[in-house]
Amino acid sequence: MPSPKARSSAARSGSVPCTGGNVRYEFISLNRAPPPQLLQRQGSDPTTARLRASESPNRRRGSGSSTSSAGGQQLPEEDCMKLNPSIVGIAFSSLLAIDLWLSKRLGVCACEDASWGSVRPLMKLVEISGHGIPWLAGAAYCLYKSDSAAGQEVLLNLLMALFLDLVLVGVMKAVVRRRRPAHNRMDMFATFSVDGYSFPSGHATRAAMCARFLLAHLVLAAPLRVLVLLWATFVGFSRVLLGRHHVTDVAFGFFMGYWQYNLVEMLWLSPVVLQSMIGQLH
Repeated sequence: MPSPKARSSAARSGSVPCTGGNVRYEFISLNRAPPPQLLQRQGSDPTTARLRASESPNRRRGSGSSTSSAGGQQLPEEDCMKLNPSIVGIAFSSLLAIDLWLSKRLGVCACEDASWGSVRPLMKLVEISGHGIPWLAGAAYCLYKSDSAAGQEVLLNLLMALFLDLVLVGVMKAVVRRRRPAHNRMDMFATFSVDGYSFPSGHATRAAMCARFLLAHLVLAAPLRVLVLLWATFVGFSRVLLGRHHVTDVAFGFFMGYWQYNLVEMLWLSPVVLQSMIGQLH
């Protein structure tokens, strides 16, 4: 049996041999380098073992995480979670989520199997009434048949307004490139390349602009004026009911069409310009 002095000297040296039958236990101090016998037994040199013992657990964890991040593929910035989003970003995301949910709930005529699928043919007639081709063809025919200078002036500016609407809406759709709702059934009348995009609604812009144009330049009775306003509103609502557009597409379309009329008034073609154009045609 070893003496107490031998035990204390062995404890200070960092290795306390304990004999319990045939088993031998050795305790290594974390503050001192391991003895040469243990280093030789592990097959490593003293310098490497001393470096391993001096590393802290936090440093080892940090090196492991850096190795895994370096060995793995770095995630793109847009896929990383933002821990401090801005108020504007939160508001925009919430508005977009509400818009998608409300547009899907209101798309009751998106297909024949929908809840209001029987009303779909009527909604498609309203859709055609707000399409650009019938308006362009009708305005051109009326201009050709008109005999008065005042009527020709109004119809010529209406044609200019319709072409301006097509250009502005096409540019806006090409820039924003928002897809149409997922529940939309693409069976529209006379579509073009930019019609694959949703923002803004061209029917809504055209309805709002033409309604202001007709109310400003045609002498209409009160019931007809109310009918024009109801037609413009119904055209906008039909876009959401058919599943063609989101709610914000139609809302912005009404806003854009309303202010497009102000641009038409600024670019208004006078009778002098009209007479010169007619003279060049003849």
